[in-house]
Amino acid sequence: MNFEMLHPARQIVATMERIYGYGMTTTSGGNLSILEEDGDLWITPGGVDKGSLAPEDIMHVGRDGRVIGRHRPSVELPFHQRIYEARPDLRAIVHAHPPALVAFSIVRRIPNTLLIPNMHQICGAVGMAEYGLPGSADLGEKIARVFALGCDVVVLENHGVVVGARDLLRAFMAFETLDFCARLEIDARRIGMPVGLRAEDVALSTRKDGVRLDEFTPARCGSVERAARQQMCDLIRRACDQKLFTSTQGTFSQRIDDRAFVITPYLADRKHLEVGDLVRIEDGRRESGKTPSRSVRFHQEIYRQQPHVSSVIIAHPPSIMAFAVTDATFDSRLIPESYIMLRGVPRLPFGATFTEPARTAALFAKDTPIALVQNDCAVVTGRDLLQAFDRLEVAEYSARALIATRSLGPPVLIDAEKVAEIDRTFGLA
Repeated sequence: MNFEMLHPARQIVATMERIYGYGMTTTSGGNLSILEEDGDLWITPGGVDKGSLAPEDIMHVGRDGRVIGRHRPSVELPFHQRIYEARPDLRAIVHAHPPALVAFSIVRRIPNTLLIPNMHQICGAVGMAEYGLPGSADLGEKIARVFALGCDVVVLENHGVVVGARDLLRAFMAFETLDFCARLEIDARRIGMPVGLRAEDVALSTRKDGVRLDEFTPARCGSVERAARQQMCDLIRRACDQKLFTSTQGTFSQRIDDRAFVITPYLADRKHLEVGDLVRIEDGRRESGKTPSRSVRFHQEIYRQQPHVSSVIIAHPPSIMAFAVTDATFDSRLIPESYIMLRGVPRLPFGATFTEPARTAALFAKDTPIALVQNDCAVVTGRDLLQAFDRLEVAEYSARALIATRSLGPPVLIDAEKVAEIDRTFGLA
């Protein structure tokens, strides 16, 4: 999907659909804008249901100040205009009130963007703006002042967050990423004390950028591969809707045969991936003209060493990742389904998937379908796409349940005798 080629009104509608659908704003909350090169501005209307916006609802504010449209512009138009004046390099703004970020705005803190890799790079410097009355010139001045310091993301005291970027998709990605960081930190603090990445960890993670594969042009795309590509895209969209993936994070792959597999591309919006965007890897070479996920060698090693695995997911859902950024132990013996699907869940050191891909891949035997990598990701395997996706869901839901028990009392896990009974009944021993 070539998002930037859409009309500004359609870009705004499509983005607000995601924000509302993800539960990151309410019917009346949030506003988006795009500033065109000629100075014309497009912005969401005020007092119109954000859950059912149409392109004709988006307001057009000319550079001469003339307002065109069937509604009135958002009451926050003044701060959008003031930000664009302070930062001529910005061309799009996202403002909304996701609950996790509102929580941080209430305690007047900024989420930690260094709990897992890449978050800090996506968000950049994050600032805090003093409280101001919504719709007021005072609020616009306070926000613009922080943007002028070089921040592209600004948390508003007792309000929400504002993100600016050179286009609306990048603004949304930073907005979604900061919300993820907020949810991850909140979950982590419920079970322990989150520990961020060290400077040497951040430096180590950049080694993933060094993947170089020769290219090849596939001779054909058979029915098995076509079906796999379509199912992958369908499940990736579902993962985004369930917040198991974000627009910038999450890798899915599927074995095609003993020589080839298909994997998600690098730096592509997961929500709008199409079958042709996925990358075929064959005999260690990549499909011509495409760049695969930076974890491609790790996926390749799993398929080489583990013939029972036909699908691999690397993901970062906030509840399961809360256990990866703290010293809290994740134990799958909550309910029978969790134990059957996940078994033991080992914790691997940071960098294991890209510094020692062969050694790490060897761990994913039949009794170890999932592992957590410290301050990095969850790795999930399955005999097919659906089983791997199901395991990812079960892992996140189980982690969510474990975190929730902290409000109720100490968890009582299924004991060894009952686990042995499950092993015998379901052939897991």
